[in-house]
Amino acid sequence: MAAGDANPDVSRPGAIPWPPVLLVLAIAGAVELGRLSPLPWPGMGDGAASLVGLGFGAAGLAILTWAGLTLRRHRTTILPHAGASHLVTDGPYRWRRHPIYIADVFLLFGAAELTRNIWFVILAFVFAALVTQLQIIPEERHLEAKFGDAWRDYAKRTRRWI
Repeated sequence: MAAGDANPDVSRPGAIPWPPVLLVLAIAGAVELGRLSPLPWPGMGDGAASLVGLGFGAAGLAILTWAGLTLRRHRTTILPHAGASHLVTDGPYRWRRHPIYIADVFLLFGAAELTRNIWFVILAFVFAALVTQLQIIPEERHLEAKFGDAWRDYAKRTRRWI
């Protein structure tokens, strides 16, 4: 597509699978920043605080698994750069439009608690901002172009993030 084309290719959200790329970069960045420029862990260090942090990680794994199984049941792709074959609105998609990306953020929060590395929390917010710009917005354009009013109705009643 040439710059300035009014009709971009909507057969798929994009050519690059941004979420896994950004997730790996966030993990590697947090590990390296924790090594090069460690910041103090702001947590209480008690059992209850640890349970909350680990709960985020466990919730991330559960949501990721549930979302993946839901997509599989509908025989549509889990690959973020591939075109969707079905508009999925049940399972975790009933409550949020992008539960896998929410799960990724929760996994980063869980990693922060496990490692006591605050860089995981900081980079979770960076991940969320970048995945919104690089993946979610193009993905939603793709879904609207492919599913039209069904997508618009779903988007109107279902939140993107929180």
